[in-house]
Amino acid sequence: MTAVLMISLVFVGTLAGSESPTLSVTLVPPSPVTNQVVLDVRGAVSNPSAEPRDFEAAFYLDETVEDKRLHGESVMVAPGAKAGLRFRVPTERWRGTHRVVLQVREGGASWTESRSVEVRPSEVRSTGRIDGTWVEFYHWSEREGRPWNESVKEMTDAQWAEQVRGMAELGMNVVVLEESFRNQVYVGKHRMEQRGYHGRAYYPSERYPERMPIAAVDPIEAVLAEADRRDMYVFIPVGMYAWFDFTRGSLEWHQRVMAELYARYGHHRSFYGWYIPEEIQGNLGNTPERWTEIVTFFRELKAFARGVAPDKPIMLASNCHQVPQAAAVYPELLQHLDILCPFGFHRMPEGDLSGDAAAAMLQQWCDAAGAHLWMDMELFVFGPDRALLPRPIEAVTADLARYPTFEKVLAYQYTGLMNAPWATRKPGGDATVALFEAYRDWLREQR
Repeated sequence: MTAVLMISLVFVGTLAGSESPTLSVTLVPPSPVTNQVVLDVRGAVSNPSAEPRDFEAAFYLDETVEDKRLHGESVMVAPGAKAGLRFRVPTERWRGTHRVVLQVREGGASWTESRSVEVRPSEVRSTGRIDGTWVEFYHWSEREGRPWNESVKEMTDAQWAEQVRGMAELGMNVVVLEESFRNQVYVGKHRMEQRGYHGRAYYPSERYPERMPIAAVDPIEAVLAEADRRDMYVFIPVGMYAWFDFTRGSLEWHQRVMAELYARYGHHRSFYGWYIPEEIQGNLGNTPERWTEIVTFFRELKAFARGVAPDKPIMLASNCHQVPQAAAVYPELLQHLDILCPFGFHRMPEGDLSGDAAAAMLQQWCDAAGAHLWMDMELFVFGPDRALLPRPIEAVTADLARYPTFEKVLAYQYTGLMNAPWATRKPGGDATVALFEAYRDWLREQR
């Protein structure tokens, strides 16, 4: 069942000579959640006027009355700037659907905005289902993407919207867009700082106008617009700069692209957060130089992102292999990263930790840092030629049962591995429809 998202913006009273602030509320994780989750509640207040303004902000559960008050603080917002608000609240005693309401007051005026959250009773953190998936406009590896790359290249904006509708039919309300640019290079093996960035955009970028040769005009807009209609949550990708690259050049590129993406798409209510697609091994690069780079990257990118959109989380997908090698680095990195979403738990290398042990270690570090641990569950198996093929439904549901501690389970990926039978284009063919229908039938059995 797709969660209902309620947004309201109300102005009460008047304030001569001032402009109304814009409010935003983000819940991490987004609805639905179980009552074993500590909800990370975030808000943002913008000041569009030319003078600094002092606001009184308060969060409430369902109603703006004193006995429903969850949190309050005073906030000063500079001219033309935004300020963030944040607190945490356990959902243990919450059941059913609620609204988290942000009310901001200034003199005799007040404004409110809210987000709804469905809280399900459970003995574990996980909802026990696939909460969302990646959508990819073209796969980086022609070998891996052979079953679908030629097909997705021809997909129209309307057909990308169909992908979102298919996800919604399966109750997957979180969309992670894989990339906003395609650039197949690796850290330490390029000279873009000297020669300039040469990647190609999936959207009409003014900063980097070279385009990927796909039929869709603006698939990011198509996904966001459809997600708006279906009350879904979309992570916008800032990348690809270069695989595993968290150098100073990468940081500055990400800042430029983040600003452009928010200016172009930030008005969408489904714009949930940022995804950094460069990925990294579980050992975080395994050298002191790479460790310093990744910590510095996320510390400075997070500070920049808070100025752009203070309430929007940043997510990184790493693998979960050789995690103990970076045991001294994770606690500091997670201070600057909102969501870690590792993958590969069912295929741990020989001699490494078990998937369960790696998950427990990462969870301990995330809890200590106040970060969120989600799971990137793989929907594929490697074919004989390394092409990615739909994973058997029994393996998918076994992982959902085996790893119940993740706040959210996102799957890589919908594109090319799942398709609704009614879709006008089915990249990956009949096997993808079979996985879609098998998962749909399994969901019905669970209900």
